[in-house]
Amino acid sequence: MPRIVNPLDEMLFKEVLKEQQRIRVYIERARYGKLKTIIEGIDEKEFDLEEIAKKLKAKLACGGTVKKGRIELQGDHRDRVKKLLAELGFSEELIEVE
Repeated sequence: MPRIVNPLDEMLFKEVLKEQQRIRVYIERARYGKLKTIIEGIDEKEFDLEEIAKKLKAKLACGGTVKKGRIELQGDHRDRVKKLLAELGFSEELIEVE
């Protein structure tokens, strides 16, 4: 017998999951010495990384992509990413910026 899922329960579950994600934000050097901000630790099975990346790119006015379960943004945005992820519902205490 299929389990009936209450949409409200599912929403609350997602919110709790968001608050438990351990997220790591750091920079890497890309080709030609350019910097890219890497965001990893967001569960790609539970969250749409493409959608999160789209929102971050729009707010930061930069390019980026999703590769290997992590978000890559062009440029150094470590200082602003933590605040933006917190606005999206992720726990600020669990976002580690290097």
